[in-house]
Amino acid sequence: MIPSVTLKPLTWHPHIAPVELSEATPQQIEAMKVTPSNKKVSEYVRTLAHDPESYVARTVLFNAIMYVDGGLPHADRELGALGASMVNGCKFCAVVHARRHANLTKSNDVVSALYFDKPEQLGPRDAAIHRFARRLSAVPSEATAEDIALLKSVGMNDVDIVDLIHAISIFGWANRLMHVLGHADSGN
Repeated sequence: MIPSVTLKPLTWHPHIAPVELSEATPQQIEAMKVTPSNKKVSEYVRTLAHDPESYVARTVLFNAIMYVDGGLPHADRELGALGASMVNGCKFCAVVHARRHANLTKSNDVVSALYFDKPEQLGPRDAAIHRFARRLSAVPSEATAEDIALLKSVGMNDVDIVDLIHAISIFGWANRLMHVLGHADSGN
């Protein structure tokens, strides 16, 4: 039996001063409206908003991959993001996507198995997704036709697999943005 992990949100601290909302240009304000959140605009978003055109392009793509209706279930996208973030060493993204996965599935079992390094405790579908996310993130060329066949054997179709590849791959980029622009800690 694996103990249940409880992941508290981390705090991200920018290395570059975020755009102050009171000093933002009209283009920066408009760009930040693309954020798919009903929460305050985060320091991360305000840091990326220094380049509003790139921020909009990045966010529209991210939203289309992670939040679109249809295709791969959102919990599977989150599991792919979690696996990629763990390989890439992005603790902030790993915690965010672990919590989203647990919330979507109404269970902490998968997240606990991964955080306690017990992937053998995963069900076949979660194990296939996690294996693929790790392989694609570590050395993309090592993800092979065998991996695709394994994903198909657990019920994924070609559209699901492409959606999963997008979710995993965008975290190769997203994790690196987080790492270069700042660092995360428990906020204590």
